[in-house]
Amino acid sequence: MKAVYKRAAPYADDAMNLPVKDVEGAIPYYEKTFGFRVVARSDEPHKSVILARDEIQIGLAENGGDPTQEGCFFEVDNLDAAFEEIKGKPPAASDIRIDQFGDSSMRVFFVVAPDGLCYMLGQRREV
Repeated sequence: MKAVYKRAAPYADDAMNLPVKDVEGAIPYYEKTFGFRVVARSDEPHKSVILARDEIQIGLAENGGDPTQEGCFFEVDNLDAAFEEIKGKPPAASDIRIDQFGDSSMRVFFVVAPDGLCYMLGQRREV
């Protein structure tokens, strides 16, 4: 069973302009690890790519930004399935934590990509 990616929320301003040093070098990781596919490429105003999966899109760009200070939150419909897709094994209890966001409680885990971008994946907890 695969998780459905429902929403992408950037940590800073723009999920379509996430900084990487090498767009072409980053693409295989996102395809293999997250199951994204390339839907568009551009060289202007800088080299960039748009990646899509399910209901979300993100953009990677050689824009000079610091990837270690950026990333996205991905809301998924099945956190255990997302973990297994990414990590290749079911999550242990210690792999998942519970975070509170206003009135919502979410089960979450984190992934840091080789390019330095950090991603938090989460699923709303049923009340």
